[in-house]
Amino acid sequence: MTAGPSITVARAALVLLAVGAVIAFGFSANNYLLQAGTTLAMSAVLCLAWNVVGGFMGYPSFATAAFFGLGAYIGGILQNADIPLALAWIAAAIGGAIFAALLGSILLGLRGHYFAIGTIAVVEVMREVANNWEGLTGGTIGLNIPILPGSPRNVGIFFYLVMWGLVALTFILTTLIAGSKFGFSLHCIRQNESAASMVGINVFRTKCAAFIISGFLVSTTGAVYASMVAFIEPKDVFNVLLSIEVPVMVMLGGAGTIVGPLAGAALYVLLKELVWVNFINFHTAILGVIIIAVIYVIPGGILRQFHAKAWSKLSTAFLRPNRAK
Repeated sequence: MTAGPSITVARAALVLLAVGAVIAFGFSANNYLLQAGTTLAMSAVLCLAWNVVGGFMGYPSFATAAFFGLGAYIGGILQNADIPLALAWIAAAIGGAIFAALLGSILLGLRGHYFAIGTIAVVEVMREVANNWEGLTGGTIGLNIPILPGSPRNVGIFFYLVMWGLVALTFILTTLIAGSKFGFSLHCIRQNESAASMVGINVFRTKCAAFIISGFLVSTTGAVYASMVAFIEPKDVFNVLLSIEVPVMVMLGGAGTIVGPLAGAALYVLLKELVWVNFINFHTAILGVIIIAVIYVIPGGILRQFHAKAWSKLSTAFLRPNRAK
């Protein structure tokens, strides 16, 4: 008797969280590795969240930075108002979900590159709002956020564990979505939106739900990031480059898959660190060339390429016709 899908997902997530906790204490002796592990976890959450809209549903969203920055500012402003840390994060998550619902009701009527351009415009508008709303956001000067008490090492471990906890929760959620009726509806929308509507799927409501889930997760991550760095400014959290990097990471791993976003985030962070260490003056250009080359050679992502090769080997070994003696 085999375990049900939900039990399998829960076990996988618990293993992931346990591994992250163990690595955290191992990394605690090395601040660089601890920071790199936290960055990897944050990237993984953003990729998993984007995959709901860009992978499962097939909509090329570049709104990641908009939700990330919104969550960062909501969390930071509330902490400055003496709101407890956990409540500030929850408020940021809810605020991101509400904003996603409003934004989705406007933009999700667009398709293809029109939708992509619209989401990029939102990031630019929100950055300008943050730059000019000095009384609330601090404007271009930035916003200072209370630093958590404790030694830098203990605070670093805390945020490492929080980020990996978000990875586990997001992984559970996206895995459940992939195997649900809702996930099937997203797949139908990606294949043919008109046909999905004809078979009884409420296309607009389904798209909005996916957008809200993604915005909720990204805004939560932004709030945690703001608490971690204790200082944010518009050009940092409303950075269009973040909105570009996340889809690239997902495509590297395999958009529309469950584990692909995790693999893509790990590969991208590793490449970024290696290029930064060895080619500090030209790291951006070299990283861009490597990414373009990888996507060109493996357009479906490394996981799909791996699965294709594995299936080819199995087919050759077990499915080839018997030779005449």
